[in-house]
Amino acid sequence: MTDGQHTFAWDGWTEEQFRKALADDIGTGDLTSLALVDAGATARAVIRAREPLVVCGAELAMNIFGLAADYLGQQAGVWAEVLVDDGTAVEAGTDVLRVEGPARELLAGERTALNVMQRLSGIATATARLVARLAPYGTKLLDTRKTLPGWRHLDKYAVACGGGTNHRMGLYDAILIKDNHLAFWQGRGKGTLADAVRAARERFPDVKLEIEVDTLDQLREALPGQPDWVLLDNFTPAQVADAVSLCRGKCLTEASGGITEATAEAYAAAGVDAISIGALTHSPKAADLGLDFEKGEGSPAEDGEN
Repeated sequence: MTDGQHTFAWDGWTEEQFRKALADDIGTGDLTSLALVDAGATARAVIRAREPLVVCGAELAMNIFGLAADYLGQQAGVWAEVLVDDGTAVEAGTDVLRVEGPARELLAGERTALNVMQRLSGIATATARLVARLAPYGTKLLDTRKTLPGWRHLDKYAVACGGGTNHRMGLYDAILIKDNHLAFWQGRGKGTLADAVRAARERFPDVKLEIEVDTLDQLREALPGQPDWVLLDNFTPAQVADAVSLCRGKCLTEASGGITEATAEAYAAAGVDAISIGALTHSPKAADLGLDFEKGEGSPAEDGEN
């Protein structure tokens, strides 16, 4: 568990990631636009929400259009303005970003910008919906390490935009003793689960420490080690309630494993401090956003699907 929320910053690493993303799409050039769009044509467009959603990735999309112009060697560049801040809930039909510039460059950046915003806004929207369900119980919603490779800081930023709480960023900033770690520990005759907690604490005393347990008996074995958190893996809500009673005044509790939007509230009602759901970032539903060109000479009315 980290102490703060992950924030997004446009830096050199992020810029390089999206230059590569544009290279994947544009390659040596947008053949369709080269064939059908005049070199000097300019256009204005907006990215618009087509369903209720929580906005995330607007600043990213703004920068991606600028990178597309640079990628194609366009000196004039693209002007863009974020109309709705990340983390804001909007209704269908809301304009969230306005862009203006050379038409070929806008078309070249369109799909990459939308892919980014659709994924991140989808994560933020699903997170916000779950956070609202858990709020009456005071239960936090956590993310996991089940993120798109190379996108972890962005996926976790989207969770934060939706009101969720970031768990550890990676293996380097907190200790989470899982069953596979314990298999090595106990397989070598090192001791009990409490002994594993103590050994990890001694090695890294200044970071948060959590241990995963699969049963109430394992929980009882681990608690004398004084972990900061216990992860209750694949417990039923009734079992979670028993575990919460055992942990009260000793450590915080996290429930995980197979929890869905439909069942999350039952776990929260059992008194658990936090719930983690991997599906937030490993299989998000893309939010419905589209890029619509303003009508005018040489400009389409709206974008297509591809």
